[in-house]
Amino acid sequence: MPTVSPTSPTQAPPVAPAIVERVRRFLEACEVDRNLSQLTIRQYDHYLSHLLTWLSREQSQVHDLPELTSEVVRRYKLGLARHVNEHTGRPLSRATQTYFLVALRSLLRYWALQGLDVLAPDRVELGKAPSRSLKFLDGDQLRRLLDAPDINDLRGLRDRALMETFFSTGLRLSELARLDRDHINLRTREFGVIGKGRKPRIVFLSDAATNWLGRYLQARPDRWKPLFIRMKGKPDLAPGGPGMRMSTRSIERLVIRSPPTCSPMVPTCAPCRRC
Repeated sequence: MPTVSPTSPTQAPPVAPAIVERVRRFLEACEVDRNLSQLTIRQYDHYLSHLLTWLSREQSQVHDLPELTSEVVRRYKLGLARHVNEHTGRPLSRATQTYFLVALRSLLRYWALQGLDVLAPDRVELGKAPSRSLKFLDGDQLRRLLDAPDINDLRGLRDRALMETFFSTGLRLSELARLDRDHINLRTREFGVIGKGRKPRIVFLSDAATNWLGRYLQARPDRWKPLFIRMKGKPDLAPGGPGMRMSTRSIERLVIRSPPTCSPMVPTCAPCRRC
């Protein structure tokens, strides 16, 4: 499980031990009591470590959570709004700022439930995020996207089967990446997945997805477990070939790329679930 260090690798001032302990116990509760995924816990760890570093540098008089006042939170929000990434030179987006504040609210809510006299979580306002516009593919655009792969080789069969599965089931890209061959039942055309919050659900395959998955699997000469495998690099010699699995990022590049015959609208895939 991620742990919070009492000092930041880039900042000299030490973080108040009491707050470090509060964050550590909160992260443990996320794992044990709330049964959150390790990815979510690591994200909380990242956001709260940033808060601890900021407190040690800008508000060193704050030694414990009850001393975290609305004025301190206001200054923290201002610091987030003015923060510039040292690598890209860009400020944090409004959505990213919100992630940091959501983590702080969760921390305060946890300790309020434990009876600690802390700032009410609802007093940490998240601010208004910019509205998003949805872009949809029409039938012709979707057909051109699905027809783009060259199905005369294994890579093209994989790409076609992957996209048919994606649009048929509405799976997140990370869920697609985690699929194994034995997860898929082409006879019943349905299978179960564990999604966000570790919640199970059933998804269904269309006729086209079933057909292309069958053709893709028949063309594969290997016995690797991952359903969608990479085509580059050295083969994984471990049993089941776990290292052959396509990464979520690779699948994202495949799904949202814009073939020459597709409309510029295609790469956004805004209504698709991608995380």
